[in-house]
Amino acid sequence: MPQPTITTTYAGEFAGKYIAAALLSGNTLSQGAIEIKPNIKFKEVMKKVVTSGLITDDSCDFTSAGSVTLTERIIQPTEFQVNLELCKTPFESDWGAVSMGYSAFDNLPPDFSSFLIAHVAEQVSANTESNIWQGNLGGAVAGEFDGFTTLATADADVIDVAAVGGGVNSGNVIAELGKVVDAIPSTLYGKDDLSIYVSQNVARAYTRALGGFQATIGGAGTDNKGTQWYNGGGLSFDGVKIAVANGLADDTMVAAEKSNLYFGTGLLSDQNEVKVIDMADIDGSQNVRVVMRFTAGVNYGIGSDIVLYS
Repeated sequence: MPQPTITTTYAGEFAGKYIAAALLSGNTLSQGAIEIKPNIKFKEVMKKVVTSGLITDDSCDFTSAGSVTLTERIIQPTEFQVNLELCKTPFESDWGAVSMGYSAFDNLPPDFSSFLIAHVAEQVSANTESNIWQGNLGGAVAGEFDGFTTLATADADVIDVAAVGGGVNSGNVIAELGKVVDAIPSTLYGKDDLSIYVSQNVARAYTRALGGFQATIGGAGTDNKGTQWYNGGGLSFDGVKIAVANGLADDTMVAAEKSNLYFGTGLLSDQNEVKVIDMADIDGSQNVRVVMRFTAGVNYGIGSDIVLYS
């Protein structure tokens, strides 16, 4: 049974706050970087319509022209769960006992309960962020669904760009981003919701390169501020927005429209709900159970509208 590790400080009065290490933020969903389908009970068919040749020369007669191509892919969220049980007893010998009841069956310290809920939710959020981009349903690790790069790697329609040997750095990042932009189909370039989703190491290399002192930039970089130029604002390259996806593996980039990337789940609220069950009134034990159940999965609409750099 996992026992909680508590870091406490006593300075006259117990501060009463439990601190967890910062976890990877699920920025892909929280920033609305892809489309979210929140009410998929089992599976959903995604349809995209592509038309061509609709405009012809004027005539008196009605002449059907052009083509309409309807493509569809299925998004089927995978079911996941969190089952955690811990014992309240260790708290009795800690400063946390100050905030506990004095009966034989102590209540779970309210602040730790809040911490526990937030901690589990953040763990799920971090796992989901990673799964969105690099999850592998058939892999050796449990709790994963197929992510975008896994799906795209297996799809011959996706446009592949080989990554540079040795990894992306501030000296080659502009050339590597250029390869991705050059591979974007002309029908997509300039679309409002087109972005290049990049891993954190690519984003860091790009901001450092724009700080200057590189052969491709020179001088003191953007606004002559050196590496102090960047304050967390938006990035772009050759007119295409750059979105930092924390879940992408290093040296990976994906160019796609937001409207072509989908995240599906059963009920959106399930992503933020955790049940904390005190077992004292059920089996007389000092245990507390944390239960969370949810579904999640991703897919895209048109593979030929995606560029994968990996």
